Amino acid sequence: MKEISWQEFEQVELRVGTIIKVDDFPEARNPSYKLIVDFGNEIGQRKSSAQLTHHYSKEQLLGKQVIGVVNFPAKQIGPFMSQCLITGFYDDNGHVILAVPDKEIENGKKLL
Repeated sequence: MKEISWQEFEQVELRVGTIIKVDDFPEARNPSYKLIVDFGNEIGQRKSSAQLTHHYSKEQLLGKQVIGVVNFPAKQIGPFMSQCLITGFYDDNGHVILAVPDKEIENGKKLL
C-alpha cells in the first residue's frame, strides 16, 4: 500500500450525493447502470457508470445517498461519459457494495 500525505488526501473531493436517475447500461462490458447523482448546488448533477447490478435494483438505488469522487477528469466508458466515481467495496465475489452515509445529509457535503 502506498502511503500518501494529508495534503494529498485533502485534494480528493469525496462528496455526498443522491441518485436521482438510474438507467440500464447494456453497452457496458460488465453489467452496469448509468446514474445521475445530485451533489447539491455547488457541484450540481453528475453522471456515472456503476457496476451495481448484482446487489442493487434500479428501484433500490433511486433516492439513495452515495459518496462520490467529483474531481476526477471525466472518463469515456463505451458511449457514456462518466463524470464522477461512486465509491464502494468489492465483496468476496468481486461485486460492488456501496459506501454510503449512515444518516441522511445535505447533498454536496465533503467527506472528512
